[in-house]
Amino acid sequence: MDIMTWLNDLQFWHWWILAAVFAGIEILAPGVFFIWLGAAAALTGLIALVIPGMGWQIEALMFAVLAIVSVVYWRHRIKQGKGKDDPAATLNRRGEQMIGRTAVLAEPIQNGRGKARIDDTMWRVEGTDLPAGTQIKVTGVDGAILKVEPAR
Repeated sequence: MDIMTWLNDLQFWHWWILAAVFAGIEILAPGVFFIWLGAAAALTGLIALVIPGMGWQIEALMFAVLAIVSVVYWRHRIKQGKGKDDPAATLNRRGEQMIGRTAVLAEPIQNGRGKARIDDTMWRVEGTDLPAGTQIKVTGVDGAILKVEPAR
């Protein structure tokens, strides 16, 4: 059987097999990429079931467009989800989780450095010189050092 005969005999369920293959690849090598190709293949198969006889060229073009649209949509959602309100955005970056929090200086800030207790951890802080006991707000982070300013 040559390739043209096979392509002319392409059925909707071939797309579903391709979708299952992409899902299997995603399970074996997770990266949240192949699942979107699988979704495009499954949708192509569904459309081929509803509208039979489109021809393999149209189906392949439809798959390519759906694959591009689904991957672009996924990348857009990922970038959109990396906002400040997304807890996963700062997972394992504890210093960044402190941005916006207020605390009281445990030790004064002298020569730009001091210490503050936030929850159960003593943090090194940088900012303008302030006496111990001053209410501060975390505005940034540099490694394990929190950037602070007086709370208003």
